[in-house]
Amino acid sequence: MSQWSQVQQLEIKFLEQVDQFYDDNFPMEIRHLLAQWIESQDWEAAANNEAMAMILLQNLIIQVDEQLDRVSQEKNLLLIHNLKRVRKLLQGKYHGNPMHIAVIISNCLREERRILAAASMPVQGPLEKSLQNSVVSERQRNVEHKVSAIKNSAQMTDQDVKYLEDLQEEFDFRYKTIQSLEQNDKNSVLIKQEMLALQTMLNTLDYKRKEVLSKIGRVIHEIDMLMSNMLTEELLDWKRRQQIACIGGPLHGGLDQLQNCFTLLAESLFQVRRQLEKLDELLTRLTYDGDPIPVQRPQLLEKVNFLLYNLFRNSFVVERQPCMPTHPQRPMVLKTLIQFTVKLRLLIKLPELNYQIRVKATIDNNRRFVLCGTHVKAMNMDESANGSLSVEFRHLQPKEMKTSAGSKGNEGPHMVTEELHSISFETQVCLYGLTINLETSSLPVVMISNVSQLPNAWASIIWYNLSTNDPQNLSFFNNPPAATLSQLLEVLSWQFSSYVGRGLNSEQLNMLAEKLMGKCQVSYNDYQLSWAKFCKEHLPGKSFTFWVWLEAILDLIKKHILPLWIDGYVMGFVSKEKERILLKDKTPGTFLLRFSESNLGGITFTWVDQLENGDVTFHSVEPYNKGRLSALPFADILRDYKVIMADNVPENPLKYLYPDIPKDKAFGKHYSCQPNEVSKPSDGGGKGYVPSVFIPVSKILNDSTEPHSPSDLLPMSPSVYAVLREHLSPTAIETAVSCKASHP
Repeated sequence: MSQWSQVQQLEIKFLEQVDQFYDDNFPMEIRHLLAQWIESQDWEAAANNEAMAMILLQNLIIQVDEQLDRVSQEKNLLLIHNLKRVRKLLQGKYHGNPMHIAVIISNCLREERRILAAASMPVQGPLEKSLQNSVVSERQRNVEHKVSAIKNSAQMTDQDVKYLEDLQEEFDFRYKTIQSLEQNDKNSVLIKQEMLALQTMLNTLDYKRKEVLSKIGRVIHEIDMLMSNMLTEELLDWKRRQQIACIGGPLHGGLDQLQNCFTLLAESLFQVRRQLEKLDELLTRLTYDGDPIPVQRPQLLEKVNFLLYNLFRNSFVVERQPCMPTHPQRPMVLKTLIQFTVKLRLLIKLPELNYQIRVKATIDNNRRFVLCGTHVKAMNMDESANGSLSVEFRHLQPKEMKTSAGSKGNEGPHMVTEELHSISFETQVCLYGLTINLETSSLPVVMISNVSQLPNAWASIIWYNLSTNDPQNLSFFNNPPAATLSQLLEVLSWQFSSYVGRGLNSEQLNMLAEKLMGKCQVSYNDYQLSWAKFCKEHLPGKSFTFWVWLEAILDLIKKHILPLWIDGYVMGFVSKEKERILLKDKTPGTFLLRFSESNLGGITFTWVDQLENGDVTFHSVEPYNKGRLSALPFADILRDYKVIMADNVPENPLKYLYPDIPKDKAFGKHYSCQPNEVSKPSDGGGKGYVPSVFIPVSKILNDSTEPHSPSDLLPMSPSVYAVLREHLSPTAIETAVSCKASHP
């Protein structure tokens, strides 16, 4: 089943998450129509290779053209229109930057895998539960309701101001009419009655002025209360959700809803400001003793301006944190002289501001780094699919400055990966007589000078964003706090779901907890883990840290066993003791796959066997690392694996994947070729050389219960064994196997 088919079967809450990241940059129609073709391409590699990205873009357009021909025959007018629009988009937007579409599609496929992984997990972790509680959802609804009510109140006050203006114009006309009469006419009874009527009108005007000012004051107070409480909490919650999403957590939505609230509040405040300006205009035409306008209007206007300043300042946010396109799963880790992207948005979306706000990007003021590339750009509503007022910097790159001595600063691995920096942005908004300076900053970033520093840098990003919601604590690692192990385990599972498409189950997490806690008997829900134990101190008896070990496993999965991992056939995180408990009562030939605890980035398999006397024995092969797996796919190794017993009969001991899945049923679809396809050596060889075949041979003695050493059990293809039998006698093979000096 294709990945897209699995996505379509998700529950509605997960489908809503999928809907969030498909927009006009990569329309969902194309994802749906070209599902299998899209999933068969290596978009991640193309994201780092412009030539490959251009070929894939051209092939994508060809695929769209083929779909256009098909739907044209079916006369599907709507789909024809959409496909033509998409084709125009692909040709126009990405022709000059094909790697950008590769990055977008790669990210979409990765997010789909993460959501599929999240949907397959039986329970939510504590962090995810805290981000999706009912109190937050209720507050979101309350904010939207209150903003709508405020907008209606401001519009109703507009009608009151209009009524007041009409009433004053009538009073002004009647008063000037009386003033224009001769003195004798002013003493008439009718004129005196008119004067009394004018006094009544003036009293009504005074009442209406006070009423309008009171209504304006209430609207301002409601906006103030909403901004100070619920809206601020909503914005802080969104920023916290963004932090968690950056380290692999659930996608963070809600920014469009916040934009709607901020925009409506800004429109309401500007509407109130115009109402106060109208009152000032009415004041210049008519005032009197006890007039409330000159007393109350300045205070109200000052409050409105104050709220507008605060609203604009809070509305300037980093929509997408700094990230190198080459490492989309590792945001906030930036390599010197490598471009990164970052996107900002102004949540107050007013047409008057389109292309009027120029944003400048800088790095923190320690003078160690500078930003190269285009660091000043105008915000606009044209680049974003949803029409938001935003700006995306795509060509920034950090450069390390030389010290006064002419050499670069200290680039030791610990100093670099624990030193936090901040990308800052500033701009100025000039609107309706107001000038507002805006500033915001990215979450802390880690600068590296070598890609080998990336794993430890990413560990710093994980620890920071897990442990604090402070967006700017650049001295965090001077005294890093401990983390609750239960939350850390949840984040570690996210690393697997976001990076390799499948998270960790409770059993796998328990093994990691035991590895981190050692012999401590405390529940990991209460256990506090130090930063040093996570990333700096070596594991007991090992030459590497826990994090380096885990990162090597992630790399192994990604590059060599990804399909097997996604299918759930790699148990992976299970101790040697636990694997024997699991296998001891199983049918001989039952095996499981686990990651090596002693070799970085290694995977091994262990199977159960039964001796003639009925005793159970276990065999484990030397762990396979990336070097060996680059030469032979792991699924093929499992299929072809052979051991030679003492009687010279080669056999594959792997029968059932734990608990009882026939091996070929589990891995058959991942076999790269059929066995016995190794070509035989030719009689004369090639170019004067005698052809040779490397033959790894292993042997198990009948009376042994364990292999003599890890290297005793190595894989041998049946086709290789067939070649061996053609050129060597069984006695010669036995001699070669038994000889300790058989290594070249």
